[in-house]
Amino acid sequence: MDPKQLARQMIAFNKSCFDNNFNAISTYQEQTARFVNKVLEKVPLFPEEGKKAYAEWLKTCKDKCDEFKNGVDENFKKMEEFYKETQ
Repeated sequence: MDPKQLARQMIAFNKSCFDNNFNAISTYQEQTARFVNKVLEKVPLFPEEGKKAYAEWLKTCKDKCDEFKNGVDENFKKMEEFYKETQ
């Protein structure tokens, strides 16, 4: 088997694994955030400032996860382009 073809297949496999795991983790985080939001709505003693801080923290986490995903996707794309060019 051609080593370049093997490298392209390995990149595709790793990208698929990363995408599947990232999507699973993202889904888990979203469900957890929904659960915590519902709990916070029911707790009258939790201050409004705390709820706002939690919402900001959630937004920051989501933004950073999106940045990470975009960076990984960009690097996978660079690797794919590198092996396409060396055919």
